Amino acid sequence: MKKVLFVLTSHGSLGNTGHKTGFWIEEFAAPYYALLDKGVNITIASPKGGQPPVDPKSDEPESGTPATERFKKDAEIQKKLANTLLLSDVKEADYDAVFYPGGHGPLWDLAEDKYSIKLIESFYENNKPIAAVCHAPAIFKHTKNKMDAPLVSGKKITGFSNEEEDAVQLTKVVPFLVEDMLKANGADYSKVANWQPYAVQDGRLITGQNPASSELVAEKLLHQLEK
Repeated sequence: MKKVLFVLTSHGSLGNTGHKTGFWIEEFAAPYYALLDKGVNITIASPKGGQPPVDPKSDEPESGTPATERFKKDAEIQKKLANTLLLSDVKEADYDAVFYPGGHGPLWDLAEDKYSIKLIESFYENNKPIAAVCHAPAIFKHTKNKMDAPLVSGKKITGFSNEEEDAVQLTKVVPFLVEDMLKANGADYSKVANWQPYAVQDGRLITGQNPASSELVAEKLLHQLEK
């Protein structure tokens, strides 16, 4: 049985706006169920452990999908989420792949978290898939390869676009723009029209542009795990 680690944000405040953020339900639920239904064993971790914050906007009716509806009725996953492992306690050796769902939270904590950075570099060095969707490619801000260059340098990558950030009016709120950071780190960044499904794979790196891309990312990750 394949084992996949999901890493969720522990950051719940949207900059200085007074609004809340966290992980985006669709970006967690769609990949979670896509993998679970194929018999994958899933463990969830977060920087602070315990219950990670949910972005309230992802719980609104217009953000609903079959996966989010299933998530809301699933007592087992709610229990699992209330008891996420401490990120500092997990080891790459115990898993076959790692998946990072988005939401704005990761821009503040996971992008800077030393345990997350070390974990990603370890997965990469051991030829294991690393998947991230929407804002979660923020995790590549400080990750390096063996040559001490940015991990995404020269790699085909996508992530939440500047246009999409502008559309949700948070360009001035976020600590950095995912698209700008990826380009600055030398990534071969690409995107499609706002809110359209789009996922890119470059070797063991799999990234998705926005919430609508989460299932595509999960499909690519499954395919990689089945190899």
